[in-house]
Amino acid sequence: EVQLVESGGGLVQAGGSLRLSCAASGFNFDDYAIGWFRQAPGKEREGVSYISNSRGYTHYVDSVKGRFTISSDNAKNTVYLQMNSLKPEDTAVYYCAAAWRPAWSTVVAGLPDPYDYWGQGTQVTVSS
Repeated sequence: EVQLVESGGGLVQAGGSLRLSCAASGFNFDDYAIGWFRQAPGKEREGVSYISNSRGYTHYVDSVKGRFTISSDNAKNTVYLQMNSLKPEDTAVYYCAAAWRPAWSTVVAGLPDPYDYWGQGTQVTVSS
């Protein structure tokens, strides 16, 4: 059974940090790109950051560059999103998703189409 399980969300003050984890199981981790998305109330889901371990690629949307870092521990089949200098506008439910060997251009476009599997999400709330 394929599973993506997010953890690490919570309530933090502006300027604080959180590290989200996405634990994957049931598929060959190396064949997939992993993306982090977020959805705030009343807004569309947006892509935040992506990683392709097999190709050594990472990508960030402009709003999180310099503040968020994506990384992967292949031995644990887990992708992390280190979030520093958090802002109230980062408040959202954060999801991780897995896409099988996607064209990197489609990944950085930030669309949900390439993704085959999704986690259940973890809430991040940043207070001002």
